[in-house]
Amino acid sequence: MKKITSTILLSLAITGGALTSCDIDRFPNSYMESDQVSDNQEVLFDNMLNGMYAQLKTWSDPMHRLGEYAGDNMMIRGSSTDAFYEFITYSRTPDNYRLQNFWDYGYKAIAQASNIINMAKETDDAEFNSKLGECYYVRGMMYFYLCRAFGRPYYQAPDKNLGVPIVNGTPSEDEIGNLSLPDRSTVKETYQQAINDLRTAEKLITTSFSSPDYASKEAAQAMLSRVYLYMSGTYENPNREYADSAIYYADRVIESPNFHLVSREDYMKSARTMPENYSEAIFVIKRLAADFPGSDYYYGIGGMYSNIGGMGWGEMYASAKYLELLDETKRNDWRKGDEGIVDARAKFIEPQYITDDNGDYTEVLRFITPNATGTGYTYVQLPVNADRTKCSEGNETYTITPFLDGRAPEEEYYTINYNGATYTGVIDYQIALNNGYPMFYITKCSREDGLESQLHSPIISRLDEMYLNRAEAYVKKGLLEEARADVNMIRERAINAEARYDQATFAADAANLVDKERQLEMAYQAERSYDVFRNGGTLTRRYPGPHPIDDVPATDYRVTYYIPQTAINSYPSGSTLTQNPTSDSGVILN
Repeated sequence: MKKITSTILLSLAITGGALTSCDIDRFPNSYMESDQVSDNQEVLFDNMLNGMYAQLKTWSDPMHRLGEYAGDNMMIRGSSTDAFYEFITYSRTPDNYRLQNFWDYGYKAIAQASNIINMAKETDDAEFNSKLGECYYVRGMMYFYLCRAFGRPYYQAPDKNLGVPIVNGTPSEDEIGNLSLPDRSTVKETYQQAINDLRTAEKLITTSFSSPDYASKEAAQAMLSRVYLYMSGTYENPNREYADSAIYYADRVIESPNFHLVSREDYMKSARTMPENYSEAIFVIKRLAADFPGSDYYYGIGGMYSNIGGMGWGEMYASAKYLELLDETKRNDWRKGDEGIVDARAKFIEPQYITDDNGDYTEVLRFITPNATGTGYTYVQLPVNADRTKCSEGNETYTITPFLDGRAPEEEYYTINYNGATYTGVIDYQIALNNGYPMFYITKCSREDGLESQLHSPIISRLDEMYLNRAEAYVKKGLLEEARADVNMIRERAINAEARYDQATFAADAANLVDKERQLEMAYQAERSYDVFRNGGTLTRRYPGPHPIDDVPATDYRVTYYIPQTAINSYPSGSTLTQNPTSDSGVILN
């Protein structure tokens, strides 16, 4: 039993857990003595794999909040005492239980995957080796996700900046009493570990793809495409070798007969579709309704974005910046239902229109102004008269005129001179306010399987990302026509053929157009903040919400999260777990 004991000790040490002598003899059902595992691995493997996948469920919650809340696709209705508010405000601290959970759950998944890998006997059984490959996939994915949160963007001195500790083996019997753990490896070393694991997964998994609920050869290839994209430098200073690798692995997935892009109509239903029935789903963290007993849907990912079926806080909404991107080609008019949806991605946004006592909607002009203190922005909704020439606010009346600069009359954009300044807004139904903010519900993380609930299986990899990975890598290699074809593939599906970029338009602004399409397509999948910083970009959030409006450049020390203090404190005596810089002066850029 000593080998399994040392594995648990290792897991608890790196995650900041504690273990008493009494605990050593009480293991979960998925843990077996090493000789039992070796003798019965075919029987026990499925049970141990299920335990590993179950760990991903708990990991996926903090994973989403770290990645999405730090971006610019959403806003919150006000300040919050919840630990996730630090992700939104960039007020980084090492004492944050959600950050601790992300670290703990990630390393527990690594420990579970490593436990299976280290105990497995060599075999020629293809099915058994494929399951072993699934463990390599999970471990490689965990190292990548941990490193992108706690390590600097790869283009910034990856051989000097620190990633995360690489802990794959188990201590020997003699080492148990004097446990020692390594400090953080460099970003470069951590990425190499992820690549090695993912390549091993790609090699070992030979069974055919059956479901996105489980790792597959294509899942490993999809993750390798993303890892190499993260390594491919910035648009200004690209690493073309890594860009080529990102293209290579994206090609493998795109060419697979197991996946294809769905129609626009089916894409608009994707949030309501079970991943097993969605032909773009490569790998997801499968959640079941049974995972959310009682009021637990409140605490699911979608619970902060909406209230569905009476469950959910509904306190985070689509940002004005994201809404503006959706309306860039033509305004999405949710008043008209699906007929008013111009960009299919707007289907995942649901404004909460309200009616008066007679059940009638009130037409308003909605626009955005600087707030009174000059520290941010605020929404204004003013009722309009029947002929749409005036707005009113108390005893004040304002003249409004159609805004036709690049907008068609039917889009109903209007200008108003309000408090001495001119603003542009849209005629719409009045939307319910929460703390002064219109409630634009986000439903991309809700209603799976057509249920009126917050059921959602977090997306890790889908086919649409492969086209966008390839497009970005093509731009970095200077292959703009190939990149344009991939962007237009996604863009035409989302909007229509007229939305395709022509050669001159795309060539003039290729990098921004690729990034814009990626933001639109992959919103609310925990990717946005990382996408901004890995390319050397600056996060700008000049839209309504309580968040600071100061820009966050990729060189800012707050781009990385702090190592949880409890993890540092619990490291064995004599071992060191180095903290991230606490100011810009400590950031290594080259």
